[in-house]
Parts: sequence; C-alpha cells; structure tokens
Amino acid sequence: MLLGFKTELKLNNKQRTELLRHCGVARHAWNWGLALTKQILDHNKANPGSKIKFPTAIDLHKWLVALVKSENEWYYECSKSTPQQALMALREAWKRCFNKKAGVPRFRKKGRHDSFTLEGTVKILGNNKIQVPVIGVLRTYERLPQVLTKSATISRQADRWFISFRFEVDQQDLANADVVGVDLGVKALCTLSTGEVVIGAKSYKKYEAKLSRMQWLHRRKVKGSANSKKAQMQVARLHTKIANIRKDTLHKLTTLLAKNHGTVVIEDLNVSGMMANHKLAKAIADMSFFEFRRQLTYKCELYGSKLVVVDRWFPSSKTCSNCGTKKETLGLDERVFECGHCGFIIDRDLNAAINLSKAVS
Repeated sequence: MLLGFKTELKLNNKQRTELLRHCGVARHAWNWGLALTKQILDHNKANPGSKIKFPTAIDLHKWLVALVKSENEWYYECSKSTPQQALMALREAWKRCFNKKAGVPRFRKKGRHDSFTLEGTVKILGNNKIQVPVIGVLRTYERLPQVLTKSATISRQADRWFISFRFEVDQQDLANADVVGVDLGVKALCTLSTGEVVIGAKSYKKYEAKLSRMQWLHRRKVKGSANSKKAQMQVARLHTKIANIRKDTLHKLTTLLAKNHGTVVIEDLNVSGMMANHKLAKAIADMSFFEFRRQLTYKCELYGSKLVVVDRWFPSSKTCSNCGTKKETLGLDERVFECGHCGFIIDRDLNAAINLSKAVS
C-alpha cells in the first residue's frame, strides 16, 4: 500500500524565494483554468443547443501553453510540472463537484494554502537531503526514508515549509484477535469497551482566549503594513500549533488502536448534522471526528487489523449492554445509563462502546 511522509524543510532565503515563485505559478494556472471552465459552464447553460465540451486536464494544459506561457515569461523560470499538476488538481476538483461530493472550486488567494507539486526525478540523498526538479537539493530537519518516489508536494503553513511524498510499504500482520468498541464523544474523545477513557487534547479550547486576543490585535493594525503582516503571521502560527496538537493526539490514539486490536468497531457518525447544533459545534470540531476515522482507516489496513463501521442508526447508547433491552428515549444530559428491565447501571459512553464491540459477534 502507499504511505505518505511529510516533514519540515530547512531553507535559506534563496530557496524560500524559489518556492514562493513556484506557488505563484501554480496559483496563476489554477485561477486561469478555473475562470476558463466557469465561462464554458456559463456558455453551456445559456446555449443548450451549442454546448462546448468540458475540457480535460490535458486540454487545459495545451491551451495554457499556447495562450498563457507565451505571454508570461516567468512561467519558464519554474518546473513545467507545476502548472500541469495544478490543472490536474482543478479537473479533479470539478469531478468531485459534478459527483456532488464537494462544492464548486474557489479561486486561490496569495498567502493562503500555498502549495505546488513537482513531478519527475525526486531523489533522497543521505539521511536529510532530497533533490527535486529545478529547485535542487533541499535539507530537512529529520531523517528521510530511503525509498523511491516520482513526485513531491511542497506546502506552506504559516512561515514553515513542508515536503510530502508517497511510497510503497508492505502491510504488517500483527495477528491479534481482540475486538474493541470505540465510542466517540465530546466530553472525552473516546471511550473504549475495555473501560479506558481517552481525553481529547481540546487544543482550540485551551488557546481560544489567546487566539482571540491575537486576532483583536491584528484588526487594530493598519491593513497592508509591516506590523499587520507580523500580527497575521503570529495568528497563523497559533492556528498551526492548535492543529498540530490535535493531530498528534489523534495519531497516537489511532496507532494504539490499530496495533493492539485485531478488530476496531466505530459508529458511522453524521458529523455534518452534529455540527448543525450551534451549542456543540465548537467542541465537535475541536475533537475532529472525521480525521480520527481517516487515520484509523489507513492504519488498520497498514497493521493488518480490521475496521468495522456500524450503521449510524444502531442504538448503541439506548441499548442495555447487560440484557439487551432498548430504551425509547435517552437525553444528552443523561450521562449514566440505568436499565429499567434488569436494573443495570453503567456509564453511558462505556455502555455504548460495549454494545459496539458486541455488534460484530
């Protein structure tokens, strides 16, 4: 299976300028292609009798070379794969939009989500050096896996640059037969059927006051000034820190579950519906349920364990884990489950986790 690897780059000023130039080319190609495809869609909507075929990524790249590159010489200062990969990503974005899996692609703004993809000869030199097309040799802070790869994506978070690539790894078989049910929650990140309770990082809640103060200070600065850019970078750094703390907690938890249990059972939560509750939306977003499931999916495949996703209508919280009697109603404020049939009393989340572990048997 393919596994991704992402690490921070150790750059000098010349290399930072080169990376910013590549980001500008990728952004310009994306925005040009998005404007052109939107014009084609508007034309087809206004003229049903004379529709223009929606272009492929190859068509867009041919038109870019003929119409844009000849008028913008700075395109030739960067790798030819940079605009090509940007247009391929745009075509995939439209494909997801047409399949109703995502919204309409948006125009990209300078300084936000800067990234680009290089394709060609990507060589790992030694322990902490990687050679990429056109830009040359880049250094990293940590050891790199000694693998072969054909492409790499370079992105920026705040003032830090990262490189990521994928490589082939062999699946592991830990031969573990344990079954564990995992009940996700807001008060605690998850409760396991074994009785363990994992408290989430709640990094946003921890730094919410500091973030609010920084954002207020940023608003007080003159827009476009040096102090405004400095304050904006401080806000971006704090956002990155909050996200990194959350990801670190999730990575440690999902690795523990996938390595130590042969079968992991979770619920198919309606996260978008849960986010509609404005009283819980902030806490739910801080837990990052979608990222938890995404990491658990590929890690179970990597370590040879099995991930079972139970239907969202499965009454894990309302069913007694002792006798199997189902309650008709159970409020969110009821944190202790009391069975009216057998008199069994248990923590609500632990009861749900035990029911999930029994769902596969």
